[in-house]
Amino acid sequence: MGNLYVVGTPIGNLGDLSPRAIEALSNCDFIAAEDTRVTMKLLNHFGIKKPLVSYFEHNKLERGEQICARLAAGESACLVTDAGMPAVSDPGEDLVRLCRENNLPVTVVPGPCAFVSALALSGMPAKRFCFEGFLSVNKVSRREHLAQLKQEKRTMCFYEAPHKLANTLKDMQETFGDRRIAIVREITKIHEEVIQTTLARAAEAYRENPLKGEIVLIIEGAPEEQEEAQTLSDAVEQAKRLMQKGISISEAAKLAAKASSFKKGEIYKELLEEETDA
Repeated sequence: MGNLYVVGTPIGNLGDLSPRAIEALSNCDFIAAEDTRVTMKLLNHFGIKKPLVSYFEHNKLERGEQICARLAAGESACLVTDAGMPAVSDPGEDLVRLCRENNLPVTVVPGPCAFVSALALSGMPAKRFCFEGFLSVNKVSRREHLAQLKQEKRTMCFYEAPHKLANTLKDMQETFGDRRIAIVREITKIHEEVIQTTLARAAEAYRENPLKGEIVLIIEGAPEEQEEAQTLSDAVEQAKRLMQKGISISEAAKLAAKASSFKKGEIYKELLEEETDA
């Protein structure tokens, strides 16, 4: 039985291909690639000569079965995408699942991942985050996706294509409001850039002047809801409601104090003064 190696490839700089990835690509029987032309350039750079088979969104069902059959017969294969980690916002996810269903071994050879790299560059909170991949080109579906994230408090990561950026930023501003955003483009390439701005400014700036290159959007999550500070009057009113239920003034002041930041004596004093005034 063969093995499927899920191999991360550079997202721009070819120097990021790891020695272990080179070894895996050099020793496998064949390579399953998203775009064989892109992968051929990578292999030529490192002097690797291996048979290539295309595996992408529109042939993944038929080709996945063929690849699994070859693995079951004892061949080993490397799965690569055009850039970054296969199976992350990529049809390679289906091939890995198919291998698991058929009890075929799968090994990962870690490599660059664009959204993780962008998050590290962004300066945005990274303790908790979520990856949302590509938004739909369909306006209704895109807006529904964003609406589901309106209350998401974690930092959000999206992939986006330059020709869709203007509409995406417009919809994000309308849904999320004017939050901080980092637009990270061309990671590890000559024109690598991190644009730290807000959704409102970004939507205006790139409405007519789209950016070029591979883009990752890092957006701050929804702000934490802050409870309104309770006043002494609020605590006194709470004590009065308790007294209306037959609770003594002392006990009402005690219970209201437990539910607030005020001391029993403060609440009790106010209650007595109000009774005196009455």
